[in-house]
Amino acid sequence: AWIRRKRKDPPTIEEILRNENYREEMKQKIKDVSEKDKLLQASEYKEGLVAEPSHTQVKGHASAPYYGKKEPSEDPTSAANTFQPGAWMPPGSGSSQNK
Repeated sequence: AWIRRKRKDPPTIEEILRNENYREEMKQKIKDVSEKDKLLQASEYKEGLVAEPSHTQVKGHASAPYYGKKEPSEDPTSAANTFQPGAWMPPGSGSSQNK
């Protein structure tokens, strides 16, 4: 506030120390609450009150479905900033084109 000229006098040493102590206390309280929450979640998982979070494997872009297919296809595919061109098949090599 003093630097932004919303306050005329600079903070005293006592104010600075009080603010630092307050920040440290808040960090400790946050750490304690998160540990208690983790223990509570673990006990709820064991009791079957809450379903455990599923472990998903993210591949590619979030809006692009992943079906585990790795072989090249004739159709080009695109996911985010990756582009996979389609596989080229020479004309006349397919079994449906018998002359």
